[in-house]
Amino acid sequence: MTGPEDPAPAPPAPPATPGPPAVPALPAGPAAPAVPVPPDVPALPAASGRPVPPDVPAAHRAALPAGVPVPPAPPAVPALPAASVPAAPPAVPALPAAPAPAPAPAPVGAPARPPAPLVVPARPAGPPAVPAPVPAAAPAGSVPAGSVPLGAGRAEVTVVVIVHNDAGRLPRAVNSVRRGTHTAVEIVISDDHSTDDTPAVAAALAARDPRVRVLRLAENSGGCGAPRNRALATVRTPFVMFLDSDDELPPRAVEILLAAHAGSDVDFTMGAVERVRTDTGQVSRWMGHLFEQPRTVYGLAAEPRLLFEPLSTNKMYRTGFLDRHGLRFPEGLHYEDQLFSARAYTLARAFTLVTEVVYRWYIDPHARAGAATISNRRHLIGNVRDRVTVARMIDRFLADRAVPQEVREEKDYKFLAHDLRLYAGDLPYRETGWVAEFAAETVPYLDGLSDFAFGRLGRDERVVIGLLREGRYAEAQLAARGLGGGAGPRATVTDTRGRVYWGGTLPATAAGRRDLEVTEWDLPHCPFGAARFRHEAVRVARGPGSVVELTVRTWDPGLRLALAPHPARLHIAPGGRRTTVPLRLEPAGRGVFEGTARLDLAAVALPTLGFPGARHPVVELPGPRDDHRPGPAAGRRTGPVPPPGPGAGAGPVHTGPLLAPLDLAPFEMAGAGRHRVTVGPEGRGAGRLQLRWHPRGAAHRLLAPLLRLARRPGPARRLLRTLTGT
Repeated sequence: MTGPEDPAPAPPAPPATPGPPAVPALPAGPAAPAVPVPPDVPALPAASGRPVPPDVPAAHRAALPAGVPVPPAPPAVPALPAASVPAAPPAVPALPAAPAPAPAPAPVGAPARPPAPLVVPARPAGPPAVPAPVPAAAPAGSVPAGSVPLGAGRAEVTVVVIVHNDAGRLPRAVNSVRRGTHTAVEIVISDDHSTDDTPAVAAALAARDPRVRVLRLAENSGGCGAPRNRALATVRTPFVMFLDSDDELPPRAVEILLAAHAGSDVDFTMGAVERVRTDTGQVSRWMGHLFEQPRTVYGLAAEPRLLFEPLSTNKMYRTGFLDRHGLRFPEGLHYEDQLFSARAYTLARAFTLVTEVVYRWYIDPHARAGAATISNRRHLIGNVRDRVTVARMIDRFLADRAVPQEVREEKDYKFLAHDLRLYAGDLPYRETGWVAEFAAETVPYLDGLSDFAFGRLGRDERVVIGLLREGRYAEAQLAARGLGGGAGPRATVTDTRGRVYWGGTLPATAAGRRDLEVTEWDLPHCPFGAARFRHEAVRVARGPGSVVELTVRTWDPGLRLALAPHPARLHIAPGGRRTTVPLRLEPAGRGVFEGTARLDLAAVALPTLGFPGARHPVVELPGPRDDHRPGPAAGRRTGPVPPPGPGAGAGPVHTGPLLAPLDLAPFEMAGAGRHRVTVGPEGRGAGRLQLRWHPRGAAHRLLAPLLRLARRPGPARRLLRTLTGT
């Protein structure tokens, strides 16, 4: 999902500049009365167009006063007679420009212009009739084959497609809706003042299909909230969905979600999300465990864990539900989905989950800075600030709604385990000064989260938080490299009570002591396979021919290894074909060992059809044959247990990742079978040493189309990935 350009955080309190004028109500009937807005919703004026009170901050649109009565939903409106359907769809003009010339869009990192008050006009009395059929002169195939004649009914669902400078991918997104199995749809392209070919592409799509209309904001808003809100103000159908221009809807998405509405009286329906990496074609489910069973949930308190699924794009909302509660997206900051979804979950009487995939989310982890998604711009401190601001807004909303304590605790845990975890994994790649700024933004907020949420967090994550709290920023970066990989500290320290802490310095604060204590790891006595060894490649260099020379240093914080040489092995397995090279670790200090290995890339086994992909070497360290120790929960050592390794009398084995020097400049060497191999750091996460194979020659040219096919979901993908080991 891609938002518009991601500006730096808006400075507080500059006067709001005029935004685009209000979209006029369509002349389908008399305007409905103004819809009162309950507390803690984004600041949108009532339908009368009255502006928000001046004391409400312009940047985030705080809530209107509480106690406003909520009127009942308006009665269903009977269908218009066939004669009322116009012979041809009238052109929908773009939003008029402001009197002053529209400024050029701000570059990435520039402050976002504070949004002007948004005036939402009253909705027409009923949903629009679907326009007449496409004229004969329209291009062939402009309406899906076999679709219901467009003049025979009215649109049931509006799909809002937001776009900014994405002319290349906008047609894919719009066509995924046009070609869907449910054709009674209206598609609103909401252009956040694009400066590329997007306006022309959007106009061509509207000319091709009368179900498509285009809105254009008078100036770039710098986020997703404003273009969605402008489009929402014009929606006239009973149901509405949202789609980003760089993603698409599966063919049956609208049909499935609409059918779920027909089966029960719920406020919205939601389905699974499929994520597709654009570089590898890898397909995965987003929060797939939440969509294992179809069900209707009656209130967020019944299933608070759904706060982990904050997307607005995999849901179909009743338009009346959004209007009754004044639900709109916050403007002037990012992560607007999180606040919008938290409010929707809380305000909904009931909502239904289906197991089918209803949204396809394309992820480009290597996108250039100007095209990166909001979540890929985590290097901006403004991005961090927006994330924390949205979390505080959710907290206030949940408190004012007096939700059960378990809901608020789940929200706290979600922030720690998901939101903060994303940034923590990036810390090794940031300058220490940036880490200090990050701590200044996040630590004050963390101090207000529940102890219950911290208690559910993994010890590795708590160590990083503790080091941030203690101001030990370089050590926080070191600890972050162990997230998810089990790599331990280089050293530990023990206090007078026998409690063990991460690093070589005792914590200075009570909170730091709670976070940094690692006594539970039982480093000297835990099973050898679970020991917290830390393997780092301190030198990676070209050797003769196709040989990579490695110097590996291993830290043993639990002092498990005798002060003597230890045989170890280095494994790498591209396509499931394992290659092993010896590694001899010599003592280099108390709890520190070092050795060298030579990896000949020309001798690495590869699949028959070649291997276009990346793999990460691991270090295997054998333990003493009698070192089969119980875990901490089992109490004291009780003697040997059956060995886990193959063969009688085999000792325990520890296998861990090999971390690369983060300042290692990638270099390329010749590999086996006409492959080139790039050697370098992983570039994300723990920063493991990474080898990436690039097939060359005629075989690769024949293989490349098959590999592209393998990126598409289906049986062909599964077969080809098996053959290539990718």
